[in-house]
Amino acid sequence: MTALALPLAGLFFFRIYENQLIHQTESELIGQSAVLAMVMRREIEAGVSTAVPLGVEAPTPAAAEPYEPIMPTLDLTRDELLGRRPESQPSPAPADPAFVALGARLAPDLAETQRMTLAGFRLLDPNGVVIAGREEVGRSLANIEEVTEALRGRFRSVMRLRVSKHEAPPLYSLSRGTGVRVFTATPVVVRGRVAGVVYASRTPSNVFKSFYDERGKVAAAGSTIIGLALLIGFVFQRTITQPINELRRRTAAIARGDRTALRSPAHYGTAEFAQLSQSFLDMAAALQNRSDFIATFAAHVSHELKSPLTAIQGAAELLRDDLEAQERKMSDADRRRFLDHIVADTGRLTAIVRRLRELARAEGAATGGVTTLAAAVADLGCAFPALRIHSWGDLTVPIRMSVENARVVFAHLADNAANHGATSLTVSARLQGEAVCVTVQDDGPGVSCANRAKIFYSFFTTRRESGGTGMGLAIVRAMLHAHGGSIDLAADGADPPRGAAFVVMIPEAECNPRSA
Repeated sequence: MTALALPLAGLFFFRIYENQLIHQTESELIGQSAVLAMVMRREIEAGVSTAVPLGVEAPTPAAAEPYEPIMPTLDLTRDELLGRRPESQPSPAPADPAFVALGARLAPDLAETQRMTLAGFRLLDPNGVVIAGREEVGRSLANIEEVTEALRGRFRSVMRLRVSKHEAPPLYSLSRGTGVRVFTATPVVVRGRVAGVVYASRTPSNVFKSFYDERGKVAAAGSTIIGLALLIGFVFQRTITQPINELRRRTAAIARGDRTALRSPAHYGTAEFAQLSQSFLDMAAALQNRSDFIATFAAHVSHELKSPLTAIQGAAELLRDDLEAQERKMSDADRRRFLDHIVADTGRLTAIVRRLRELARAEGAATGGVTTLAAAVADLGCAFPALRIHSWGDLTVPIRMSVENARVVFAHLADNAANHGATSLTVSARLQGEAVCVTVQDDGPGVSCANRAKIFYSFFTTRRESGGTGMGLAIVRAMLHAHGGSIDLAADGADPPRGAAFVVMIPEAECNPRSA
């Protein structure tokens, strides 16, 4: 509809086209008047005695040029539209007989010219008296301003209001040019003086008549516009409307929990809509995975908390029953054993809660800051005196992680190694593309083949009896993911495994002096 409405919004085109018709009419009148002025000048030079008085002296051209063109200058939007042409006035003195005879000779030529060109012509003597024309012969037009200007030797063209005898159709109200008539007054200069004026007028062609005359082309243009509008509508429907509707349906389906709606759409539309749709589906998939993770994580947490809570409840109920019994049967050793179980399970619950808090901080850790591996591993020796810490490689390369977060990562890896019986820990680093590849190797018992796929699962631990929570590596992975990094267990083909080796990827900071 917008495309079809554009031609209607372009009605100002009528003004441009009407202005062109005004220019065309003025140009034609200039050419026709120039020919009649030449004929009139030749007749005056040949048939009018030098004793007959001529008009005022004509202005001398500024420079002698081989051509003196008169260009059309009228403009509908700029020039004033004058009123109806004033009526002719009685002549204060009759025209000279020589000019009257000249007018009689040229009158048939004027009538034939008007019949062919539809223009009206008046030939005036040096005083502005009409000497030839269908009407007003013998009357003066010197009172009309364009004629007054021509009698002074200067060409003048004006637009005047045209009052037709017939009422215009309603559609013509859109056109301003239908009520305009163009007038030109061309001086006839003989022997350097104004010897007469060719006064011409004509109504410009009507814009609607021009369209009717070109109705075949107008119909072709209209058909082209309609065809283009239909094509644009089809393209918009395929590239915008259909992808939007598809994305809306996918949104409603995903809100209902339909996982099949996460597949790629059949029609992407434009490149921008393709990116928008893919970004939306990626976001929805990430939220779905996050939801699944939260559900699984909640199940693991409830399972981990249930065991110590059940043990604490059972021990407390036994102690209470023994306390309420008439004859106590539980010995002090049994009572202490149950109390020790309660304290141990309470400690395990405290450790789980602390690890959960650390995991939450790791997933929401601030990702700003820059440090080096040297600064991150500097304090490991003091924090873990049972481990011999060795480090080498590109330890001074800046990494995109604050020193506090880096210490958390390597402290958990060192704690994991120490708790599994390692006595030494080696940290090596090397640049790999735009990241720093860090290998953390210990000399402990390593990871068995059965456990390699599960060590990063939350709450998976082989030290549950000794207080392990299975949250350390999960915290490390969450912290690295928050900074755009990763951690993986290095491949180990030895049997039995020779220690555990982790490969940590940390993005290199942009302020690396080597790349400056």
